[in-house]
Amino acid sequence: MRKNFGSKSWLFPMPVFIVAAYDENSKPNCMNAAWGGMYTDNTVGVCIDISHKTTKDILKSKAFTISMATVNYVAACDYVGIVSGNNEPDKFAKAGFSATMSEFVNAPVIKELPMTIECELLSYDEESCFMTGKIANISADESVLDDNGEIDYNKLQPVTYDPVKRNYVALGEVVGKAFCDGKKLKS
Repeated sequence: MRKNFGSKSWLFPMPVFIVAAYDENSKPNCMNAAWGGMYTDNTVGVCIDISHKTTKDILKSKAFTISMATVNYVAACDYVGIVSGNNEPDKFAKAGFSATMSEFVNAPVIKELPMTIECELLSYDEESCFMTGKIANISADESVLDDNGEIDYNKLQPVTYDPVKRNYVALGEVVGKAFCDGKKLKS
C-alpha cells in the first residue's frame, strides 16, 4: 500500500548549492539553494527568486559560482540560506567565507568549500525563477582528489537536503556501478 502526499517539492537527493556572485562593487555574496542540478551536459539550472540579493547580483554581473555545501561547513551553509544579503551586508564574511576571483568568470570562488562550478549566466525567467548557467570550469581543492586526480566524494563530503524532515544529510556508501550493474539483466 502507498500513501499519497499530494503535490510537494520533495525529491531525493537534493543537492545543497551555495550560489555566489559579486555585486557592483566586487563584494561577494552567496545564498543556499537546494532546487537545482545539471540541466544539460554543460549547463546547470537553479531556481532562485528575484528577491534574493544574489539573484540581482548575478543578473548584473552575468556570472556566478555554485559550490557544494560540505559536512565541515553545514552551519555556514545554512546561515547563508536563512540570512538575507538584502538585510545583512556582511553575510559572506559572517558565514566565515573568503573568496578568490574565478579565473574563468566574473564570480567568487569560496575558498572554504572545496568544489566549485564556475558559470556564465545564460538565462533567467523571473516568472518561474529558473536560472541557467553555462559551465565554464569546475575547480576542486587538491584535498578532495583521489590518487587519479579526480574528485572523491568521500573526501569532498557533500551534503544533501532532506525536504521532508528538513535535515542536511551526508552522502552514503557506494551501492553499485553506473552503466554496468544493469547489464546483468540484459537478455
